[in-house]
Amino acid sequence: MNIEIDTGSGFCFGVTTAIRKAEEELAESDSLYCLGDIVHNGRECERLKRMGLITVEHSNLGTLHDTKMLLRAHGEPPQTYAKAQEQGIKLIDATCPVVLNLQKRIKADYDSDPEHQRQIVIYGKTGHAEVVGLVGQTEGHAIVIQSLEDAKLLDFSHDIHLYSQTTKSLEGFRSIVSYIEDHIQPPAQFQFFDTICRQVANRIPNIRQFAARHDLILFVCGKKSSNGKVLFGECLAVNPNSYLIDDPQEINAEWFRGVESVGICGATSTPKWLMEDCRDFISHLV
Repeated sequence: MNIEIDTGSGFCFGVTTAIRKAEEELAESDSLYCLGDIVHNGRECERLKRMGLITVEHSNLGTLHDTKMLLRAHGEPPQTYAKAQEQGIKLIDATCPVVLNLQKRIKADYDSDPEHQRQIVIYGKTGHAEVVGLVGQTEGHAIVIQSLEDAKLLDFSHDIHLYSQTTKSLEGFRSIVSYIEDHIQPPAQFQFFDTICRQVANRIPNIRQFAARHDLILFVCGKKSSNGKVLFGECLAVNPNSYLIDDPQEINAEWFRGVESVGICGATSTPKWLMEDCRDFISHLV
């Protein structure tokens, strides 16, 4: 059986940087706090936990004093920085540069409208860590939409500035742009800013080609991964014989009956070593 690992899958730049910073810090100390899962992959989080990484939530911040804490690639709202300063927490900021630039753009946009008459709209997943950080730049005033149906509820008689979570699909963003352009009511104005990370968006055509040339696809990613859900959906669209797993133990021998070619791919939060573990598991299984 031919088993191929997609060379275009695996950690994006932002995740790679955050994990490197965590590993460097843990090489010099016994432990390090991280605000939220450093990456949406349980196996990678377990590996770093064994090295001394302690995951804490926002509700735990009040209990931490005079220690070090890493901010993951997703970014944080201004309140987190203020709280850390109050508690004497030294931050190791691993916010992805793409996300950081987007935060600055949204904050500048919000600050340039003192009366807050325009609607700052973010196409993203409600409650997602990155989106929480983006909304925080507007003191909570930004409107989050998750779909075209949500976009239809906007007030088209007032100015709209549309941004996107960096890991959303270009296709979904463009459909929303088209709808708002058709429904904005002059003199209200509409501006949109394509803030989708091309490291994610460019993976879609590549992963579709990869999925199409194999009999079976194993898409490896954590269940919390937003871009993982998008990319797996692309695999499934071209190859119905696709399975989403986050651990080799989920692999079923029955899947491989009559299969000659297997493709293994994953999200921007999927470590290469985990895809390799899946390859080795299949090799011993069949």
